[in-house]
Amino acid sequence: MVIVTYPGALSAPHRWLADQIEARHPGLSIRLVPSDSQDIVAQIKAAQGYSPYDAGPNDEPPHLIGIAEGYLARRDDAAIPNLANAYPELVEKGGGFGVPATYSLVGVAYNTDLVETPPQSWADLWRPEFRGKIGIARTSSNLGLATLAIAAKTHGGSERDLEIGWSKLRELEPRAARSPAALTQMLEREEIAICPLWNNNTASAAQKGLPIAFVKPEPGAVAIISFVSGFANSRYPELVAEWMNGILSPDYQARAAAAPFYFGPTVKGVDVPPEAAPYTPSSPEEVVALQTIDWPSIVPVRGELVERFDRTFAI
Repeated sequence: MVIVTYPGALSAPHRWLADQIEARHPGLSIRLVPSDSQDIVAQIKAAQGYSPYDAGPNDEPPHLIGIAEGYLARRDDAAIPNLANAYPELVEKGGGFGVPATYSLVGVAYNTDLVETPPQSWADLWRPEFRGKIGIARTSSNLGLATLAIAAKTHGGSERDLEIGWSKLRELEPRAARSPAALTQMLEREEIAICPLWNNNTASAAQKGLPIAFVKPEPGAVAIISFVSGFANSRYPELVAEWMNGILSPDYQARAAAAPFYFGPTVKGVDVPPEAAPYTPSSPEEVVALQTIDWPSIVPVRGELVERFDRTFAI
């Protein structure tokens, strides 16, 4: 069985789960293929007969695209008993496909050597002292799309009315990066002082001993769900269901929530460890404050948003 996984160290929880399933099925081999590119989708679409991949993770925007384009398999709820323990509102967002595996946060990362007074809210990014010192990710990434939506919603707009967001982003006089990884490097090299960034990227940089901290800004950080789904025409639908059931197990969820991953748990009763508290909601109040993005409004116009970003901000 071939499973798409995250690049680098973030694949470790998947490897642990693969080992558990292999032990229950002597002779089974689960190969993990790290990828965050659209090459996987192209190969699935080009396959004649069985899919070359059996399951994999997708954040909300590509998950919605996968449903629309027909390369994700509809979920068999009866084969996934742990689904009963997942938060219903997160399950509902999957549209009957895949399971809500984890969530990551978009908050504010900053270099503590360069920022004396950290922001407490999204609106604080527009404080005069940050102008010209902020980085933003290209809208080809979910981080970049979320940043645009945040800029609009902070100033009276919405996902359906992004014009104020474009205007407010230009006010920041930002440095643009092609990807979240490139944005993280700019923060590490002090090319920027502050930026909207994933909690996972920020935690990884801080663990290197770099002077980088994370803020979950008011009125709330933005949670983006990662779904694990089976691909249509898998040869192993029963094993894919077992994989998704394992993703929702308390053991897997606890591992994914711990250092160095800091993925938000999607299953009830899973505690966030103390070391994750700076990067992941660790109290009911923080969970309730989380914001989401109206992705169905953004996904259909994603190509236009990427083109406009590239015209507006030179990279």
